[in-house]
Amino acid sequence: MGGWAREITTHQLPLATGIAGAHIFLNAGGVREMHWHASAEWGYIVAGHCQATVIDAAGEMEVVNFAPGDTWYFPGGHAHAIQTLGSEPCHAILAFDDGLFGEHGTFGLTDWMSRIDPAILRGALGVPEATLAALPAGETYIIQGPVVPRDGATARAERPLPPERTHRFALAGAVAVAEGAGSTMRMAPAGAFPVSAGMTGFLVRLAACAVHAPHWHTRANEWHYVVRGRTRVTLFGQDKHMAVAELGPGDCAYLPRSCGHSVESIGTETAEIVGVHDSGVTDETLLATWLARVPRGMLAANLGVDEQMVAGFPPAARTFSRPGTNRP
Repeated sequence: MGGWAREITTHQLPLATGIAGAHIFLNAGGVREMHWHASAEWGYIVAGHCQATVIDAAGEMEVVNFAPGDTWYFPGGHAHAIQTLGSEPCHAILAFDDGLFGEHGTFGLTDWMSRIDPAILRGALGVPEATLAALPAGETYIIQGPVVPRDGATARAERPLPPERTHRFALAGAVAVAEGAGSTMRMAPAGAFPVSAGMTGFLVRLAACAVHAPHWHTRANEWHYVVRGRTRVTLFGQDKHMAVAELGPGDCAYLPRSCGHSVESIGTETAEIVGVHDSGVTDETLLATWLARVPRGMLAANLGVDEQMVAGFPPAARTFSRPGTNRP
């Protein structure tokens, strides 16, 4: 067996109606067979190296290599296969734009070909009957093959598409869109990664004791996965209740669109969080931005206090902070 995959859908996390997630692990020599699905797929390479072969809607093929910190996006219907490069395993975090989507619910090459009438398949491919008889009798899903050297001919045979059509984006190497309190946030919206029209990937490194300040997203649901460290997520839900959960490596969270939330790093190391918003155009409204921009008189009246008491509210918001301090 060349590897494995775990999934989390709305069946395991009922709140997550808009996004499903998965974790795929491929051994050295492992291959996730060519397949496609109606849902779009986003992926982030946590460790190891791999090569993806993708056929887009125009029938154009892209062959590109991925390293830790890279992300991919395969729109619905774009057939793709993943092959580990090198002697180390490769594993990736995946997200799909459908809370009911299951990683196993795909249109697999071997599954389909094993079910087509042999006469139709033979006529379509023009191959001898003996060739068809040698094909797998069912879905292979993940196959164990020979180890492919990272410096070999296969690894060097990349065929990247132009930037406006490529399925690869170097998320970990992108310029930070927010930083402070020893923390950073990087994003891959459609403006920077055009093929990713339906999702925006993000990478947050949250220093120990730092907080991603209370905020909400007006356009998208959020699904994220904790790669390392420990976090405390607080959600202000549509039912007007507060929910708090502590997460560690391998745990994931779902924050519905427009619900207020914050994320605190509660461990002794920097927390690394990867995830997606299910829109290619995303936004983040900070509570502190709202308070900074509302006229002081309106804010005082809203809070039922004297206007002098709100005069000291900061004139600008910070994405990241440390509780109990004024340090950026």
